[in-house]
Amino acid sequence: MTQTDDDFTVQFPVEIEQYERKIYDLKQLIEISKGLNSTLEYNILIDSILLTCMGQMQLLMAGIFLKKGIGQDSYFLHRNYKGFEIDHSVEYEMEPDSEVVRHIEKNFKCYTLTELVEKIEEDKSLIILKMLDPCLIVPLMSKGILNGIIILGERINRKNFNETEKEYLLDIASLAGIAIHNATLYEMATTDMMTKLKIYHYFQTLIIEEIDRAIRLNRPLSIIMSDIDNFKILNDTYGHQAGDIALINVARVIRESIRQIDVASRYGGEEFAIILPSTEIHEALIVAERIRENIEKLTIPSDSNELRVTISIGVTQFDPERDKTKNTLIDRADKALYISKRNGRNLVSFL
Repeated sequence: MTQTDDDFTVQFPVEIEQYERKIYDLKQLIEISKGLNSTLEYNILIDSILLTCMGQMQLLMAGIFLKKGIGQDSYFLHRNYKGFEIDHSVEYEMEPDSEVVRHIEKNFKCYTLTELVEKIEEDKSLIILKMLDPCLIVPLMSKGILNGIIILGERINRKNFNETEKEYLLDIASLAGIAIHNATLYEMATTDMMTKLKIYHYFQTLIIEEIDRAIRLNRPLSIIMSDIDNFKILNDTYGHQAGDIALINVARVIRESIRQIDVASRYGGEEFAIILPSTEIHEALIVAERIRENIEKLTIPSDSNELRVTISIGVTQFDPERDKTKNTLIDRADKALYISKRNGRNLVSFL
């Protein structure tokens, strides 16, 4: 008896549907991989990872624990989390030698919070997870190293994750882990290791891109040039180690005083430059004054005593009529800086 096509369809409908689903999932993973590897900008990448997980699994909440910076070992909840209710008085940190991290690193799989509670003894990291109460915990691995931990909240349809979905999330996490590894290497290559600000060459490249974007989108762009006052005297009086501590602390204050979209760099020695996209001159002056005031209040620890420093600042806004190249824009900000120097230092000036 001859088997017809109709008989084949009846006999294997489940298998055909499964293969079609696998093909669809593979196509989706290829597109996800393209998306995640289209940027090396860390914060944009984190947003892409979280939004990808939320979109693929129809989630209400998603977050990610990552190392806060180069040279850090602990994992902190990244500020781009979505949906979770956070107690801002709590530091959401998981230490690398905690039972949770060691267990996740050793056993590459998705976990429910209940599974982790049953398998490991309670420690600080587990308490942190209990506070967030995720539905699923997904490790981010790259080259056998744990790069981070994704936490996923409740789904829109309220359903639990099945095994196929967990495997799919692990595939996404593997792609995300590689993308984060690449972004971290890029971050290391473009970051000044002492101050954790961007390096001079990165600033020079980015300012060209931002000028082009400002012209194309007809939006404002401002920059800040700043210089620590009497830095040579500080070095000569207290030593270069004290000078290094001053640079590190001033850089930290600058980072904390600007927005996420702003880019601060170590321009050279004790001089710093900041790019402020979509920012008018009056807004840039507010940022500059905030930086100046915060640094003036700064107390720098030293072996002999507590040191204080001030900073002089120059501000300018990109003008397409005057600024035919990046050099004219930077030069005007630099001239504004030296107006502050000539007028007594610890000032903000603009041109």
